[in-house]
Amino acid sequence: MPGELIPILAIIFGCSIPMVAIWAKHKQKIAEMQVDTTAQATAEKAAQYTGQIAKLEDQVQVLERIVTDRGYDIATQIEALRDTVEVEQGSSGVPLEINKQERV
Repeated sequence: MPGELIPILAIIFGCSIPMVAIWAKHKQKIAEMQVDTTAQATAEKAAQYTGQIAKLEDQVQVLERIVTDRGYDIATQIEALRDTVEVEQGSSGVPLEINKQERV
C-alpha cells in the first residue's frame, strides 16, 4: 500500500509545482503593475505640486515688490489721511465744507 502512494504523490506534486510557479509569476506581475501605477500617480502629483509652488513663488515675489516699493508707503499714508479726515468729519462721511454750505 505505501508503494502505491508514491506514484500518486509524485503525480500530485508534479502537477502542483507548475501551478505554484504560474501563481507566483502572476502575483509578481500584479505587484509590478501596482508599483508602476503608484509611480505614475506620484509623478503626476509631483508635477502638480511643482506648478503650484511656482505660482506661489511668483505671488510672493509680487508681494515683496509691493512691500519694498515706495508705493506701499504712499498707500499707507493715504489710508492714514483718510482716517484723520473721517475723525474730523464725524460719522456722516460728508466733507466739512459741504456741511457748512448746506447750513447757510
